[in-house]
Amino acid sequence: MKIKEFKVRKCLLSYFFVALLGLSVYGQKPKQSKKLPNFIIIFTDDQGYADLGCFGGTHVKTPRIDQMAKEGAKLTSFYVAAPLCTPSRAALMTGSYPKRINMATGNNFPVLLAGDAKGLNPNEITIAELLKQAGYKTGMFGKWHLGDQPEFMPTRQGFDEFFGLPYSHDIHPFHQQQQKYNFPALPLLDGEKVIELNPDADCLNQRITNRAVAFIEKNKNQPFFVYLPHTSPHRPLLASPDFMADAPQGVRETLKKEKENGTIDYKTRDKIYPQTISEIDWSVGQILDALKKYGLDENTFVIFTSDNGPTIGSAYPLRGKKGKTFEGGMRMPTVVRWPGKIVAGTVCNELLTAMDILPTFSKLAGVALPKDRVIDGKDIFPVLEGKAKSPYESFFYFSGDSLEAVRSGKWKMRVAGEFSPELYDLENDISEKKNVIAQHPEIAEKLKSAAIEFEKKLAKTSRPAAFVNNPKPLSK
Repeated sequence: MKIKEFKVRKCLLSYFFVALLGLSVYGQKPKQSKKLPNFIIIFTDDQGYADLGCFGGTHVKTPRIDQMAKEGAKLTSFYVAAPLCTPSRAALMTGSYPKRINMATGNNFPVLLAGDAKGLNPNEITIAELLKQAGYKTGMFGKWHLGDQPEFMPTRQGFDEFFGLPYSHDIHPFHQQQQKYNFPALPLLDGEKVIELNPDADCLNQRITNRAVAFIEKNKNQPFFVYLPHTSPHRPLLASPDFMADAPQGVRETLKKEKENGTIDYKTRDKIYPQTISEIDWSVGQILDALKKYGLDENTFVIFTSDNGPTIGSAYPLRGKKGKTFEGGMRMPTVVRWPGKIVAGTVCNELLTAMDILPTFSKLAGVALPKDRVIDGKDIFPVLEGKAKSPYESFFYFSGDSLEAVRSGKWKMRVAGEFSPELYDLENDISEKKNVIAQHPEIAEKLKSAAIEFEKKLAKTSRPAAFVNNPKPLSK
């Protein structure tokens, strides 16, 4: 499989020489280029809308993220492009709806599995690849889940460094349905090399955080991009010993026996949700503290969000959870911070999406978007500055390859799948409890037509995923 190469423009030697000579003769100084901002994406796994204190959660404690919200902005209508891991991450990395790039599902499963023949096409251009065009150092620390074969690794998609897992930590020999799936040992990678099998999962979030902080320190004198996709709070829940002190004693004792027996007790681990979220909050604090320590605070854009709704957390007051196209499955608790650029303590209720991160970073870094493909995301920095409204006329909710709902302004219509057709006024009914399709048939018809038209355009501009022959699990 060929990996794409970027063309580098050739400069005319004579022109370069004349320019240098002119500077030498006239003593002219070249203009100082504007300092490029750093970018950090903190992306959790299966975290619900109410699983932050600043989003109303009382079952968790998140003082560092809450403080981040006070110093930046809360985005209360921020969506991912799918309610599951693989398609959501594909959309984030490429700025495109998952169906457009044939990453709405795994090969023979809703998400990619170990030794999957399918992966994100190397011909796709990721956030990391765009930023490398502007001279950025790029590092990823955490969960990838866009293909575990060598051709699909993060280091083949623009990341200079990668430390983490190729997929979810439950794709592991102790999975609840291991007899059905026969998963191999869980590999931990550094770059493209497997350095451990079945690592102590409870310490993973701590380890990836420490690697991210080290990356920031190493690259503090040049522009960098950090992608920190946590493995938590995806089940089975994880928490390092430092965060287990306030867990119920019975839970601690059961989990100690679990370690000794080499098993996974999912139901007991479900009880350490507060501890898991506290460790994520600690991780955010470590990143923000590093920025301040190295004088990078005011030149770094940081966004915290999740890949999809919860399995055992809370999406209150939203309806639905992970895997569903109700709001609880796709509207994420999101905080952005950039001192001096994003007004502190603001709340933005404009419709924005994870697909917007690629074009927004591209614009801020001065890199042109590719013109040979459709990018669904928009540059939303004017919205984050409070100078513009949402750039979306319509946003589409997919479950796999099925378009199930569409939102335009305050209106959301379910056009397929369970409980359709239904129309909701999200401004007055964020919980999607009252179907008002009978009162507004003209709006329902307009949204249905928008969905049909989008599907037609999508079919004409879709791009293929990639497949390899004879895929092998990394741990075999």
